[in-house]
Amino acid sequence: MKNERMPLYQQIQDYIKELIQSSGLKHGDRIPTEKELMELFNVSKITVVNALAGLSNEGSITRVPGRGSFVNHAKAEAPDAGRPAAHLHEQRENGLREKIIGIVMPTIEDYFSIRLIDGMQKGLLEKGYRSVIQLTGGQLEKEKEAIKLFADIGVEGLLIFPVDEGQYNEEILSMKFSGFPFVLIDRFLPGVETDYIASDGRIGTQLAVDYLWELGHREIAICSDSPLQTVTVQERIDGYMNALKNKGALINPAHIITEFSLRTSDDVQAHPLFRYVKNRMATAYITLNGKLGAHIHQMAELAGLNVPRDLSIITFDDSTAIMEGVTNFTHIKQFEHEIGYQAAELLLNRINAAGEPKGNYSKILIKPELITRHTTSACK
Repeated sequence: MKNERMPLYQQIQDYIKELIQSSGLKHGDRIPTEKELMELFNVSKITVVNALAGLSNEGSITRVPGRGSFVNHAKAEAPDAGRPAAHLHEQRENGLREKIIGIVMPTIEDYFSIRLIDGMQKGLLEKGYRSVIQLTGGQLEKEKEAIKLFADIGVEGLLIFPVDEGQYNEEILSMKFSGFPFVLIDRFLPGVETDYIASDGRIGTQLAVDYLWELGHREIAICSDSPLQTVTVQERIDGYMNALKNKGALINPAHIITEFSLRTSDDVQAHPLFRYVKNRMATAYITLNGKLGAHIHQMAELAGLNVPRDLSIITFDDSTAIMEGVTNFTHIKQFEHEIGYQAAELLLNRINAAGEPKGNYSKILIKPELITRHTTSACK
């Protein structure tokens, strides 16, 4: 039954369209259930759900939560109030249908994530939507499970902070092909056009390098303890390298410190990064998250160095900024609350823009700012 050259969701859609025609199904007649289609095509539920969502978007069928999917002929006579399509329409008109958006996040362990979610929820609540959050722990399989769970719940769209672009999540690709509305946050999938919003990482590191250079620093290190070389990490490193090249400086590979882990429970003084800090291999550090900046600050103190007299630190995602302006770290302000708010706004526009041309995706980059505080000073 399968055509290997045709996407599975499209095979399901073509099968249903042919079934409607060949069987003479009328407006309001039920089509095969999700379970029956899963068994027939040997596919996951999300593939079936996305196929049905695509048919629903184009008006071929009507889906009724808890009851099934039904034929919807545009030229057919208006169904009476007892029919499923009329019941669903009545629910929507009267605002009785729950409007829920799914949010998929790796963790909520820093103020960056908290402010991001706060912005999303503000944008959703203003339009009468509620949210349900699933955490993936940075694991691809859990991200897939979260998307499948939201498909079972019947959410109207998804806001996703994806795990990693290096291992494409086929569930995300399936949603793209079926036209199911979602927005990616902070990371995108290279080569795959989707709605996406983030802070401009290249500008962020350029601001940091330019400022440190003005202070006289020439040995500037950039550090990331991300277990994955995500597109966000790579963009920030690219910005760092370009900024140095623009100043005619040579790139020291030893100053690009990545692919290491650093946990609170670790013996800090036994960590390779501690020796790097203690030996003053660099006079300034740009850390790609606030927690790592705090770790390097601790290492400097244990090594008998003073921040900022002996060592300057600039962080992304300042972890000490509980309230606006309350921070000790010089940092790159990414406007995460605004990112979350605009992500919600973009998603709801997609959901409510019925009939809008497919493939017209938005890539929004928020311009960051450098906030100077107490962890940077002139190089001595």
